[in-house]
Amino acid sequence: MQSGQNVMECHSEGALGKSDKTATLRYIPTLKTGDIGPTVDNKKVGDTLVINESNLRAPSPRGANGDDDSEAESYRDGRTEVVDMDMKGRAFAWCRDFLSGSWKSIPEADFQISIVSGGLSNQLFMCSLPDHAHTIGDEPRRVLLRVYGAILQGVDSLVLESVMFAILAERALGPRLYGIFPEGRLEQYLPSNRLRTEQLFVPELSAEIASKMARFHRMVMPFNKEPKWLFGTIGRYMDQVMNLKFAREAHVKKYNKLIKYDLPAELESLRVLLSATPSPVVFCHNDVQEGNILMLEDRDCTSTGKLMLIDFEYSSYNYRGFDFGNHFCEWCYDYTYNQWPFYKCTPDNYPSREQQLHFIRNYLVETGGYSESTMHEDQARIEQDLLVEANRFAMASHFLWGLWSIIQARISKIEFGYMDYAQSRFDAYFKQKRLFS
Repeated sequence: MQSGQNVMECHSEGALGKSDKTATLRYIPTLKTGDIGPTVDNKKVGDTLVINESNLRAPSPRGANGDDDSEAESYRDGRTEVVDMDMKGRAFAWCRDFLSGSWKSIPEADFQISIVSGGLSNQLFMCSLPDHAHTIGDEPRRVLLRVYGAILQGVDSLVLESVMFAILAERALGPRLYGIFPEGRLEQYLPSNRLRTEQLFVPELSAEIASKMARFHRMVMPFNKEPKWLFGTIGRYMDQVMNLKFAREAHVKKYNKLIKYDLPAELESLRVLLSATPSPVVFCHNDVQEGNILMLEDRDCTSTGKLMLIDFEYSSYNYRGFDFGNHFCEWCYDYTYNQWPFYKCTPDNYPSREQQLHFIRNYLVETGGYSESTMHEDQARIEQDLLVEANRFAMASHFLWGLWSIIQARISKIEFGYMDYAQSRFDAYFKQKRLFS
C-alpha cells in the first residue's frame, strides 16, 4: 500500500486475511440463539448449533444496545496479544499428546505459546519448546497450532482436509502435518514471513504467485472433480444469512442494510452470468491472498522460488476464474491494521489491466498456454478472455466472502469488523457488476 495514499476505512454504515476460513466442504450448522442464558456453553443439538452469545466477543462498554460505534469502543486498545490460560492449557495438552521427544517431558510452566496474527476463521498460535530444552530426536522446536473457528466442519470435511494437507506436504507444496484432532491441528512452523498486501504489487512476486497458482491448478487430487464447491458453499451461506438474528443494535442496522440488496435475486443473477463465462475446472486454492503466501527464509530462491502457498482449507475443484478473481480482489484489503475494524480497504489498489496482464502472462507461460507458434492475435484473444473470466469471477469472490463475513459476525470470537467487511465486499460486488456484467 502506497505511503500517503488515500486509504478508505470501510466502517459500519458503509461496508479479513482470511488467512483461514473453513474447510473445503465444511459443514455450516443452523444457528439458534433464542433465550440462551449467560452461563450456557455452546453446544450442538442434532443439526443445530446453539450459541451462547455472551461468549462471542468482548462486551461493548456501552452495553448490548450500544450505537454504531460500540464495537470500535470495545477494541479501542487494538487487538488482544495475550493467550488466555484455558487456551494455553489445551495447547500444552495437544502438543504433549501429538508430538514426541521433549514435548512429552517439559512442564506446562515452561511451555511457550504466542498469538499469530492473520486468522479470521481460525485462531493461530505458535507453540515452542523453551530454550533450555534439548531435542531428543527429530521433533520440531516450534509448531503452528490452528484452532478451528465457530463455523464447524463435519467428519467428512476433516478427513478430506487432512488428506489434502498430507498430499501437499508430501509434494513439498505445503507444511508438514504433525497432529489432527476435532478442535484443530498442529502444523510445521516454517521460518518465513507472510506477504504484506503491498508486496502483491511487486512485479517479481506477482509473477511467482502466478507461477505457483499455475502449478497448483495442474495438480490431480483424489477429490470430487465436479465444480460444486463455489455455488454449493454460497448457497449454504445464503441459507444461514437469511435466517440470522442479531441482538446488538449496531449489528442489526448493518444486517438490515445488507438484506435490502435482495441477495437471493443477486445470487441468481450472478449464477446466470458465470454460467455464460467459460472457465475450465481445475484444482483451485480458492484463497490466494497475502496472508496465505509465505516468503521462505531457508529456500534456494534461484531454483525453487521463494514463495509457498499455505492454508488449503478451501482448496477444491473449482472454476479457474475464481482463483484469479479472488486473488485480484485481495489486492484491496490490508488485514494487518491494528485498530478497529482491523483492516483497511483501498479499492483503488485493484490491479490495473497491465498488472492483471502481467499476472496472466506469467501464469500462461507456466501452464504452456503460450508457445513459439502462438500468433500475436491468438495471444491477445487468450489474454482478453482470461481478463473477462477473472473479473467476472471476482464478483463471486465478493459475494462469497460477504456472506461468510455476515455469519462470522454472528458466531466468531475473533477480533475483526466482520459486518463492516461484509458491507465492503458487497459494495465492491456492485461496482464490479457495473463494470463487467
